[in-house]
Amino acid sequence: MSAQPLEVVRPSPSGAPDDVVAALQRRIESLQGGPTRLTVPVHPSLEGLVQLRTGTSYAVDSATLALGLASGASRAGEWVGFAGWGDFGAEAAAQWGIDLRRTVLVPEPGELWLEVVAALVDVLKVVVLKPNGRVDAKSASVLDARLRARSSVLVVWGEWPRVEARVSAEQAHWTGVDRGRGRLDRRELRVAVTRGARRSAHDLVLP
Repeated sequence: MSAQPLEVVRPSPSGAPDDVVAALQRRIESLQGGPTRLTVPVHPSLEGLVQLRTGTSYAVDSATLALGLASGASRAGEWVGFAGWGDFGAEAAAQWGIDLRRTVLVPEPGELWLEVVAALVDVLKVVVLKPNGRVDAKSASVLDARLRARSSVLVVWGEWPRVEARVSAEQAHWTGVDRGRGRLDRRELRVAVTRGARRSAHDLVLP
């Protein structure tokens, strides 16, 4: 019986252990026949802040961050969806680069929200959910399994039992208005990203 070739996983030049762990996890998933966790783009202004991976969920605390995380996939030609967002702003979404022709909106899913989101996850690359109340761990587990099976991403505007990362806006400052006159031209935003016990803060400039 011939020996199987050994695949060596080498760390990045920085030697970051997280890179090695991520590479090993992808290798294990491929050997088990499970879906590989692929990266999904975000809006260019948020690149380097958080990297979306299929099969996982992320929590945000503002419409700005929800649109920013979903817009990269739409700009890349993917379909995206929004559920539970009754006052969804189509104009704001378009300004973020979201193609409304490839967008599904379910503003009021009601008591069937779990079934609705599961159906969206089946066919869309990124789904944004704004829960109407607290979500229990069992319901979250159902969607977690569906995300892994369909290689999709869930962005939750609100609380969620288990997420890959939590992204929150801490400080915001607008510029462009002088002495009560003028037009707002940009927004400076400090964003915190929490992954387990690790937390980092980033200063962004948004158009």
